[in-house]
Amino acid sequence: IHNLKYFKRTCGEIFELKAELNSDKKEKKKEAVKKVIASMTVGKDVSALFPDVVNCMQTDNLELKKLVYLYLMNYAKSQPDMAIMAVNTFVKDCEDPNPLIRALAVRTMGCIRVDKITEYLCEPLRKCLKDEDPYVRKTAAVCVAKLHDINAQLVEDQGFLDTLKDLISDSNPMVVANAVAALSEIAESHPNSNLLDLNPQSINKLLTALNECTEWGQIFILDCLANYTPRDDRESQSICERVTPRLSHANSAVVLSAVKVLMKFMEMLPKDLDYYGTLLKKLAPPLVTLLSAEPELQYVALRNINLIVQKRPEILKHEMKVFFVKYNDPIYVKLEKLDIMIRLASQANIAQVLAELKEYATEVDVDFVRKAVRAIGRCAIKVEQSAERCVSTLLDLIQTKVNYVVQEAIVVIKDIFRKYPNKYESVIATLCENLDSLDEPEARAAMIWIVGEYAERIDNADELLESFLEGFHDESTQVQLQLLTAIVKLFLKKPTETQELVQQVLSLATQDSDNPDLRDRGYIYWRLLSTDPVAAKEVVLAEKPLISEETDLIEPTLLEELICHIGTLASVYHKPPSAFVEGSRGVQHKRLPARAGSGESAESPDTVSTGGVSEAPPAVIPSQGDLLGDLLNLDLTPPTTTGPPPPTSSMQMGAMDLLGGGLDSLVGVLSNTMGASFGAPPAVMPGSFNAPVSGGLSDLFDLGGGVGMPMGAYVPPKTVWLPAMKAKGLEISGTFARRSGVVQMEMTLTNKAMSVMGDFAIQFNRNSFGLAPAGPLQVLTPFTPNQSIEVTLPLNTVGPVMKMEPLNNLQVVSQVFLATWKDIPNDNESQFQIKDCHLNSDAASNKLQGSNIFTIAKRTVDGQDMLYQSMKLTNGIWILAELKVQAGNPNYTISLKCRAPEVAQSVFQSYEAVLKN
Repeated sequence: IHNLKYFKRTCGEIFELKAELNSDKKEKKKEAVKKVIASMTVGKDVSALFPDVVNCMQTDNLELKKLVYLYLMNYAKSQPDMAIMAVNTFVKDCEDPNPLIRALAVRTMGCIRVDKITEYLCEPLRKCLKDEDPYVRKTAAVCVAKLHDINAQLVEDQGFLDTLKDLISDSNPMVVANAVAALSEIAESHPNSNLLDLNPQSINKLLTALNECTEWGQIFILDCLANYTPRDDRESQSICERVTPRLSHANSAVVLSAVKVLMKFMEMLPKDLDYYGTLLKKLAPPLVTLLSAEPELQYVALRNINLIVQKRPEILKHEMKVFFVKYNDPIYVKLEKLDIMIRLASQANIAQVLAELKEYATEVDVDFVRKAVRAIGRCAIKVEQSAERCVSTLLDLIQTKVNYVVQEAIVVIKDIFRKYPNKYESVIATLCENLDSLDEPEARAAMIWIVGEYAERIDNADELLESFLEGFHDESTQVQLQLLTAIVKLFLKKPTETQELVQQVLSLATQDSDNPDLRDRGYIYWRLLSTDPVAAKEVVLAEKPLISEETDLIEPTLLEELICHIGTLASVYHKPPSAFVEGSRGVQHKRLPARAGSGESAESPDTVSTGGVSEAPPAVIPSQGDLLGDLLNLDLTPPTTTGPPPPTSSMQMGAMDLLGGGLDSLVGVLSNTMGASFGAPPAVMPGSFNAPVSGGLSDLFDLGGGVGMPMGAYVPPKTVWLPAMKAKGLEISGTFARRSGVVQMEMTLTNKAMSVMGDFAIQFNRNSFGLAPAGPLQVLTPFTPNQSIEVTLPLNTVGPVMKMEPLNNLQVVSQVFLATWKDIPNDNESQFQIKDCHLNSDAASNKLQGSNIFTIAKRTVDGQDMLYQSMKLTNGIWILAELKVQAGNPNYTISLKCRAPEVAQSVFQSYEAVLKN
């Protein structure tokens, strides 16, 4: 039909075609159908010829039949009533002696998406699924998936899904591959259907078919294998051994699908296994081979390699040279190679990498040069031993005086200063020489940050910042914000010399600016400087945290999901399918299995939890972004009266500004007969603000309701929350307890003043756990001098929530142990030693249970009792614990896993307090 004569247009064409289609001569009829298909291909409407074309179906000529079927697929939707005319021919063709015609008929019926025809398709499809010819069976298998997309209920009622499952055991490998492909597609659109119920027997059949089917059939089977979770490391190794030969396949899609299966099953292999090391070595050559393909395939391979390197850098650690950029690589390949080079950089190869990056920085492609310069900075941050060499390389590049190179170099040197403070500041003079050439906002902001941060080392820092201030309103917001902060820093370091400069910038930022961010920051600095310069210095000049080695690594949970999608669009976009696939398809989240022999498998909570526990949905544990990691910022230690407060970080200072200090801010005694008010923040931070938390740390709350105080439950002793000297004679001591299922604050109020007190009220500030009074504070009055009163205040957790620093209270609640140990990243696991504890495992379990920490399961491994425990804080944070108790050994080992790792230290201290009390 590629012949141009079929595409020529003539007057009265439809009429002529109609006459030719009804001709008695077969050749003339075939030529007419070809002309119809040609017209249809170029977009001409030939639907008027539908009855005439359908009449041509009654033929033994396979070529003519294919052309008619092609026409039918295109126009059946717009002519559903006419399409029914063809049904009898379809049914007849499904019983034709020629298997090609039988397969063609069932394929076409599946492609005609008309509801009226589907009911007629069922019987022919059932016959074709059990046809003696494998070509017909494999075509019918795909047809089931198409029919399911049109009418899922019909497919289920007719039992086609069961027939499809039976085809997985078919003797022909292509039938198996198509059955797997069809079931996978149906399962994707119905994630809860559990169609692919894989077991060792069916996996064995798939692996047998894998060696004999076509390359696309192999991809379907490999993708299906990737969804299977082996029972143990032996089965995992067996599957890996049978999949490994696919790594040498010529089709890159087969290679990537095989890599996906191996990456997933490697998770279950112990690292000390010889085969594990062998497998790592086998994975490198096929990945390297993919980089010799055309650029587009290289890019897809590089995006997948980027994920693999983040998960297992040891696979390609000796293959650095293959990622060196070639002169004729497209820019998208160059940038991806550069990214992988940085991920593979180590002390062993850093000299080689730096020499290569320095070469790239002299290229003509501006974007690539910028990325290369930034890469040098990232290497300095990642490999500490190379930092000096990287800084020297950057200084050499600055000396080239190429504008965009200089600007990128200054941006990355700022990051190096953040990573290695007080180490490379000698280069500041060289940077200042290039001040006038900076015209990009990011470079100008970086230079301003450097000048402000090291103002005490730069003699003319005020002049340099003043030069930027001249065109303040023309600068970008990024530069304006940085300039404001830098001048405030300079003022705090050299107040006498820069008073006019700071007033000028504050005026520009607040009175002359329309930008709300800039204005807000200006007002905050103005208020800080005018009310408390000491506090301003604490905030603005606070010690900054070191920047991370790898700031652009993909979050571990997302990385695991992307590894499960190697070889798909998700691995190219570096986004989960749910982020770019519309509708119900692709929203199922995948995870790598737990490693054998690690704390996540052999001794993991999974293996000891009961059936009911494993059913628990992991979604109950909140994500990292939802966690509020700490509790009330109470002053729970005895008051300190001597010496100035210890230095605090900016975060602690911020908490102090919000709360004032101790309980006198959280619990405001609004009024009494003396007229004393305790809500105002004190001028200085109380000495106990940063002191180690005492017994109050172990406050254990039960929010289940209806449960009384268990025997032996630990209640921390009362400590002084508010000393009399800070509250005009009123002293408050207190603790928290659980009585009859209700959280209570138990306090002792002592009047150490010389007059009577009365009219008490209490108010809670916002806190991390939403604690608030469940009723009014009941205090018997009059409250005479030297009198002490016991007061109990019931609490609830429906108050406003706000994260506080530092963490100093813990609440736990009995909950079903969630089988999510392996779902929490390994980096979130903390291990502690509880020393000098002479309880056996049962006594420890009972004691912890008394404080509402419940043991879900217990097992004995190598003479050690393993207690698996869980607790839930009132703000929804779950903590999973594994307590190891060995007979005769007074030291316990506790491993804690949590989405908010900052609570681990406090949970450990709580365990200690309960077990040793």
